[in-house]
Amino acid sequence: MALAQSVSLDLGGSGTGSTARLVQLTALIGLLSLAPSLLVMATAFARIVIVLSLLRSAIGAQGIPPNPVLIGLALFLTFFVMQPVIEASWVQGLQPMLAGQVAELEGLARAAEPFRKFMAVNARDSDLALFLDLAQLPAPASPDQTPWRALVPAFMVSELKRGFEIGFLMFLPFLVIDLVAASLLMSLGMMMLPPSVVALPFKIIFFVMVDGWRLVSASLVQGFAGN
Repeated sequence: MALAQSVSLDLGGSGTGSTARLVQLTALIGLLSLAPSLLVMATAFARIVIVLSLLRSAIGAQGIPPNPVLIGLALFLTFFVMQPVIEASWVQGLQPMLAGQVAELEGLARAAEPFRKFMAVNARDSDLALFLDLAQLPAPASPDQTPWRALVPAFMVSELKRGFEIGFLMFLPFLVIDLVAASLLMSLGMMMLPPSVVALPFKIIFFVMVDGWRLVSASLVQGFAGN
């Protein structure tokens, strides 16, 4: 015979204190659910994963490197780039908030400021001006004072543009190898053999000989302002 068990959640008594803790718990759950979106919107992840995905397409190896490896590398490069921002966010906002030195809202506002500065520095002026104009907001005194509603989309559009620019430049040497392989096969009369089959090993050895992963990783990290 199954025994019923009662489960209770202690929010520290009744009244305004328990209500405040319930609101804090709800806000924390909501923040955790938005964590993947925040990772994409307010960090270097978008540009890095776009560049790595385009690099894989340029090489032409089907599913190599696999998605978990690609996403893992993008995440670690993102944490490497964002480490100073995360540390500043912790020291300025989260640590005082957890120690009870500042209120929750003030602590979160302080913690968000390093991310605001990072996005403002890396967002293009033209994109900032575009979204300020669309939102009918006045131009701020400095880019790091741009309102969030204009700063976040401007930063994301800037990251998408830069990611595709870098991807285009990486495509060019591999495209040359594809063209050479196709011309060689046509001159030999081997038109039934796909050029990609012949070009793939040459693209791989070319990428290995130039130490491509080191060059791409270094370029991505150094491409962000402040690094």
